[in-house]
Amino acid sequence: MKLILNSILFSMLILSCSSPAKTEQILVVNQPAEFEPQEAIWLIWPSTDHKEGESVEQVSLAIVESLLGNIDIVITCKDKELLAHAKDTLKKYFGELPKLKLLEFPSIEIWARDMGPIFVETDQNTLAIADFNFNSWGYSDTLNIDTKTEELYDERVAKRFNLPVISSAMISEGGNREVNGRGTLITTEAVEMDRNPHMTKAEMESEYKRLLGVKKIIWLKQGLVEDDHTFLGPITTLDGQNAYTVVTTNGHVDEFARFVNDSTILMAKVDSVEFNDPIAWENHKRMEENYKILSGATDQDGNPFTIIRMPLPGTIFSTMSPGDYVYEYIKTLDYTNGSTFPNGEPIKVMAALSYLNFIITNKVVIGQRCWREGMSNELKLKDENAAQILQSVFPDRKIVMIDALAVNLGGGGIHCISMHQPLFSFN
Repeated sequence: MKLILNSILFSMLILSCSSPAKTEQILVVNQPAEFEPQEAIWLIWPSTDHKEGESVEQVSLAIVESLLGNIDIVITCKDKELLAHAKDTLKKYFGELPKLKLLEFPSIEIWARDMGPIFVETDQNTLAIADFNFNSWGYSDTLNIDTKTEELYDERVAKRFNLPVISSAMISEGGNREVNGRGTLITTEAVEMDRNPHMTKAEMESEYKRLLGVKKIIWLKQGLVEDDHTFLGPITTLDGQNAYTVVTTNGHVDEFARFVNDSTILMAKVDSVEFNDPIAWENHKRMEENYKILSGATDQDGNPFTIIRMPLPGTIFSTMSPGDYVYEYIKTLDYTNGSTFPNGEPIKVMAALSYLNFIITNKVVIGQRCWREGMSNELKLKDENAAQILQSVFPDRKIVMIDALAVNLGGGGIHCISMHQPLFSFN
């Protein structure tokens, strides 16, 4: 008989804070998929905005509001001061929140998907944390002090809850891995090869299998242009101007291909009416190459996938100015194409934005709407179409669309700032 561990997360809070358990005899058998039953969702409370006037905190509040009463929410804060602020803010907006827990864990940024706790199941009927290495998405090295703070985040979670850690020297972020919970993983080659230039695909696949319990890996080629590494240099837009990406990942898979069940994948598509736009045309070429790979691929049992196409919103531009958090960082980069950053002048930037970067929970799916007052009616229709597609693939869940541009201007989306904790059971 199967005993379900209800409220495992909050019961874990009273466990010992001793070091994580030894891992020599532990075998990982599975990483549950995001669409499977969850115990909780993890968020990191923001300590700064990426652009002045675009509140990341308001996006976090919108996520909390969408999920209240439906699932336990864990919010971590980098220090006691931020924790007190977050607690006061949440109480002001929502009152007493019995299904919300605030914890203090050091962190620099908010990207819980990439350096947060990857919960996996073991052959000993326990949860463990799969711990890949981290180099700030290719912008730093693993020894940088801020990078190390981020890399240690999941290990600190494991220590707090006395969970075993399965570690690897291989660098990989959660946003570049999609699993179907049955043994298949999808990832982007451009990202993983960039992070691990001294590893072969076979060596990386061995680490995926060891840390995540997967059996089959599908390698897609490249991600979206809006997600290209910022240090590659500015990109020429349709109007002939230069635009910068915003400290992006170089192509995380959760921006363009997502499992919605164990055999169905949502896959990004560019509308043919946009082919005159050089960014849209490049995205079209990349996505169709990936679509061709997925169309010819099979799952861990040799079965083909059902692939449903999801439109892209098109590139959303903004302006960054001196003093903006992202501006102050990207002005320090060395641009590999030889370009010079126009320090002291405003710059045009591209938001890291996609309808595929949604959050799945037990009863609610949170997507992103892009349209704002003054934008084209075509974009508003795209928002509505994206919501309809999400409802069609998640017929038993409520679809909530929120404005998350403040997050997108930091290099990712709402999926990137969340991490799901699966509902765990003992046999």
